[in-house]
Amino acid sequence: MNHIVTVQDAVTAFADFMEPTSAELDAIEQEMPVILADVDLLDAHIVTLDRTPTELDDRRIRRARRRALAARAAQVNHAAGTSLPGGAA
Repeated sequence: MNHIVTVQDAVTAFADFMEPTSAELDAIEQEMPVILADVDLLDAHIVTLDRTPTELDDRRIRRARRRALAARAAQVNHAAGTSLPGGAA
């Protein structure tokens, strides 16, 4: 009895075209502050899932939310600043 197996996954699992390009890695690097701020916000929310939030939990969530919003604003401002032609301010 001959078994039919697929080797396609083994061949393409390590193909060069599946690796991120330099541009994709640069985009991830640019988004990293936003990603880390969102992780902090999620951590603050996760802590309060199984209990009633305390005053300290509320402050931690507010601070994490402000950091996430600030990181997003900084990313948008940076992207807008680099895409304006002619050095317009």
